[in-house]
Amino acid sequence: MRCRPMLLAALMLLFSALVRAQPPEASSLAEHRASAVTQVVLGILSYARWPVEPTQLRLCLIGPTEYADDLVKGTTQATGRPMLVRRLLAGDRRILGECDAVYIGKLSATERGQLFTSLNGHPVLSISEADDPCTVGSLFCLRVGDQQVAFEVNLDSVARSGVRIHPSVLQLSRRRATQP
Repeated sequence: MRCRPMLLAALMLLFSALVRAQPPEASSLAEHRASAVTQVVLGILSYARWPVEPTQLRLCLIGPTEYADDLVKGTTQATGRPMLVRRLLAGDRRILGECDAVYIGKLSATERGQLFTSLNGHPVLSISEADDPCTVGSLFCLRVGDQQVAFEVNLDSVARSGVRIHPSVLQLSRRRATQP
């Protein structure tokens, strides 16, 4: 119980990308968004627990992505756990055996449906970057804006995934940004 306030403080720090920032110059807006997305994704992943914890977290980028460039550069989670990041095609059979989490870019409706069908019943955390209504499939859906990155959570998908998510992360998704 003593570490609970520290855990919540760390959670808020990790999700600092949710806090409104000054808009950067137009030329660096894409870099700002990619950096903010990386912070949010790393934060989500650090508060997820798999039935069998991987020594090295394997994140697979599926489909064309707009904000995942910083993730590809090689990262280590805040917990110190190394992360292997690779790109795979939506129909790649290695997704189930070699991905603990998937970051989903733009996919056709058919590709998206096939991906979620294959992930069903497997402990794989999924985060959608594209315009996903977050009602079917993905556990987390990013909302990338000029000044902040927020996310929505599909509680039904979380419950069925087998991946446990810290309750504070679920609560954080409900926060609404204050209008500037």
